[in-house]
Amino acid sequence: MEPSPQISLEQILDRRFRGPLMSFFLRRTRCREEAEDLTQDVFVRMLATAQNGAVRDMEALVFVTAANLLKDRARKLQRRTTPGVDAALEEWAAYPFHVEDRDAERVLLGKERVAELLQTLDELGNRTRDIYLLFRLEGMRQKEIAALFGISASTVEKEVMKATLHLALRFGK
Repeated sequence: MEPSPQISLEQILDRRFRGPLMSFFLRRTRCREEAEDLTQDVFVRMLATAQNGAVRDMEALVFVTAANLLKDRARKLQRRTTPGVDAALEEWAAYPFHVEDRDAERVLLGKERVAELLQTLDELGNRTRDIYLLFRLEGMRQKEIAALFGISASTVEKEVMKATLHLALRFGK
């Protein structure tokens, strides 16, 4: 019997996270080359982190790293444009409503509602919460989420239904 070949951390990251990360970045950058570069940057950072010590929650760390890279990208883009003006206009254009449509009380109530929603999702446990947020807020496909977590698509569907039911019971809808 031949010994099984060793799979490197880089190969594991590539197999498990390349698809979901590419989707994550493509939705935000709309540029395949940039999404590929950002995905590689995540892998480089993950490999460096793994060399420094054990990583407890690889899935969470991958997407926190991805989100941080996007923030860094936004800061760099903002520095390249006219300070504040172009970035503010781009941000303004991205929203389907105008600031005048929102008064301070509504904004505060909205923030409180989001905080309550996140707290309610936390009651379900990390995996269910993360799956629900990736599916509903990030728009990831169930197959992508399943690959990311190493579970079946039907398990993802059940977790989404569990979270949806929990929220419906809590908020009465």
